[in-house]
Amino acid sequence: MSCQLRSVTGRLQVVAKISQLVKIPKERVGVLIGPEGKTKKHIEDSLSIDLKIDSEAGDVTITLAGNAQDPSLFFRAKDVINAIGRGFSPEHAFRLIRNEDAVLDIIDLRTTFGRSESDIKRVKGRIIGMNGKTRQIIEELTETNVAVFGHTVSMIGEIEQAQVAREAIQMLVKGSMHSTVYRFLHRKRRDLKKKELELWEKPPE
Repeated sequence: MSCQLRSVTGRLQVVAKISQLVKIPKERVGVLIGPEGKTKKHIEDSLSIDLKIDSEAGDVTITLAGNAQDPSLFFRAKDVINAIGRGFSPEHAFRLIRNEDAVLDIIDLRTTFGRSESDIKRVKGRIIGMNGKTRQIIEELTETNVAVFGHTVSMIGEIEQAQVAREAIQMLVKGSMHSTVYRFLHRKRRDLKKKELELWEKPPE
């Protein structure tokens, strides 16, 4: 990150010019830009940032706009760009804009399998499932969005939902049977729904 200094009547003043470079796969740059640049513009307008994109290198420089009211939008923009870079459609990535409670969680399969392409491919197949069934079940029971791309598996959802999805995916990575994972997901869904109901029924203090 960086900030700039300027002189104001002989004094130094800090100018909040926050910027950072984020790298995404080159094949995802077109998705980030979108048709006629619409995806890029939506991110810039929604989060008060400016994006400079190097299509050849996959480098994205995020700069907080001078008129930004909320500096935390910079970090939200970083998550949106990383989400698109890790395989999410813009519509799913925009969940991070629409819902301030949504988080992006990324599992790097190389931490478990190193650079073994065969092992990574095998476990990605377990997570996706036949015709995408397993991923769909994880998404439906946790109310998250899941993207499997390259060497990563990523989730977008509220923090408790994303945590359950992460646990289910880690179970599959470690070799648990799909039926065991599905039972785990159903149990966790019941627990979360019960917790939500208790919060609604709790009388105000």
